[in-house]
Amino acid sequence: MEWTFEFSNQADKFLVKHRISDVSVIEIVKLALQKLDGEVVAVDLERLHEPWKGFFRIRVQKTRIIFSFNAHARRVYVAVVDSRDSAYRRRK
Repeated sequence: MEWTFEFSNQADKFLVKHRISDVSVIEIVKLALQKLDGEVVAVDLERLHEPWKGFFRIRVQKTRIIFSFNAHARRVYVAVVDSRDSAYRRRK
């Protein structure tokens, strides 16, 4: 069973504005999921703390991808794709 990916409005807008393919973000997140599963993968991944508890951050140069996942349902929610200086401000 494959993973299902859902992007927030903010993530979609950032990808369109910067002409980044959602497929490239999906591939990076898949690598992060492999790393969480114990494989040795070159991905800069970090678990986030309050107010982002339950989310993970992937660092790709000056861009941050913040996502959460449900392993049982095999669903990934990409909450934020943004530059490093404003990525963490979006949590309410």
